[in-house]
Amino acid sequence: MKQNEGTVDRIIRVIVGIVVAIIGIVYHSWWGLLALIPLLTAATGVCLLYLPFHISTRGKAAAK
Repeated sequence: MKQNEGTVDRIIRVIVGIVVAIIGIVYHSWWGLLALIPLLTAATGVCLLYLPFHISTRGKAAAK
């Protein structure tokens, strides 16, 4: 699959994932597992929700 996340998008996803994981750990909640979603999408560079809408946050030069 083509990557459809830009650098800023990936950085934001990592930060959100870390914050959600920390909140899950602090409150001993299983909701912290939701942190895996933004962390995995940031690691792969592919957001499955962007695909059907043909959204890409990558620059035009990087997409080629």
